[in-house]
Amino acid sequence: MAFQFKIQLKNISDPPVWRRLLVPEQFTFLRMHKLIQAAFGWDDYHLFQFSPTGYASQPLIALPMEDDSFFADEKKLNAAKIKLHEIFNMPKQKFIYIYDFGDDWVHQVTLEKITDEKILRSTLLAGKGACPPEDCGGPWGYANLLNILDDSTHPEHNEIKEWLGLTKKQKWDAEMFDLEKTRQFVAKV
Repeated sequence: MAFQFKIQLKNISDPPVWRRLLVPEQFTFLRMHKLIQAAFGWDDYHLFQFSPTGYASQPLIALPMEDDSFFADEKKLNAAKIKLHEIFNMPKQKFIYIYDFGDDWVHQVTLEKITDEKILRSTLLAGKGACPPEDCGGPWGYANLLNILDDSTHPEHNEIKEWLGLTKKQKWDAEMFDLEKTRQFVAKV
């Protein structure tokens, strides 16, 4: 079987940022994490977790760490061992994926449908919106970044453009999403 998921970045709405993936049911949550990283264009620099409603909800699925003081009071399932079909079993089921516990990029993962397809690799079906840049301060930092980029007289305007790797004439396009290029990244996971 295969699962069709819609994954939407929460607290970003203008434009919304989401991706739709078809994923083999036997993939682990670690592989799902890597798929989300590829589909959104994150750099996989930070910790992550999956859980039903976010922090402090069970089951918590993440990678074990030597110093697990952040999750000391919580039972944690190993993302490298738990398979998607062990948690997901019905359409419309939702889970939260949090990436980067400092910036708190919260993604709503919705199982849209279960198909009888037998697939070995994941496929990116659709998407919308540019993923915010890594380490920009979460949804609120991203909103601030967009305001600075929209105001060429802002004292940080040129610094932010340089940080993003933009030339003086280039603009950040929050709606930019290259489906074909991103499909290639997802196909490699």
